[in-house]
Amino acid sequence: MLKKEEILLIIYFILVILLLVAFVVVFFYVFQKRKNRLLFEKWDAQRRYEQEIATSRLEIQEQTLKNVGWELHDNIGQLLSVAKMQLNMLGTAVEASTKEQVKEIGEIVGSSLKEVRSLSKSLNNEVVGYLGLENSIGNELERFERLKMLKVDFSTSGEVEEILQKDAIVLFRILQEFFSNVIKHARAGNLKVHLKYGKKLYIDVVDDGKGFDLEKVKKSSGLINMKSRAELIGAEFHLHSVIGEGTRLNIVYPIKKKTDE
Repeated sequence: MLKKEEILLIIYFILVILLLVAFVVVFFYVFQKRKNRLLFEKWDAQRRYEQEIATSRLEIQEQTLKNVGWELHDNIGQLLSVAKMQLNMLGTAVEASTKEQVKEIGEIVGSSLKEVRSLSKSLNNEVVGYLGLENSIGNELERFERLKMLKVDFSTSGEVEEILQKDAIVLFRILQEFFSNVIKHARAGNLKVHLKYGKKLYIDVVDDGKGFDLEKVKKSSGLINMKSRAELIGAEFHLHSVIGEGTRLNIVYPIKKKTDE
């Protein structure tokens, strides 16, 4: 049989080993917890940094668009207004044979003035914020139809909810980017836009253009810009396209109250 001293020594070693194991477990747990916290803090700092960069970039873009809108409205719009007035004056002084031509030119200048003012409104975020999302989309689509760029079908369903002004501007800019791509690249004849209101706002946009390979345009600045804008307001962004069949954009925006700002 083991002596009492040997038993105590064994117990002592067992306790020492258990303490060492416990220390290692606690040390590993604390180390892992601290490591995870540091990783989370690093990830959170990186996320906030990227969000700040994206926000700053969008603010710069919005200011640029606003400045362009002002230039169109104040300078080019003013020049067209003067030209229209001069043509009206000229129309009373020319011979009857050329009066009709002067009238037609005046009508073209008048139409151009109307389109410049309409475009300047869609570029100015203050005007977009004042009009709201639905009216801004409607004005943009009406402009496309006036210019015979597209046949449009714009509809809404559900009980209309007020969208935060800053979020409405972001959503409109996403749609504006998509519309621009449809006109420039899709060769589409028809464009359907539907807004469905509920606890969330569901935006569905479909064109009947030539479509494209989504994998080839994933890194395009337009697509990245649309996605980053959607992320900033917590909206889901889905783009689907089939070559020869057209393109569909779906945005799901969680409607926020003013207290959520």
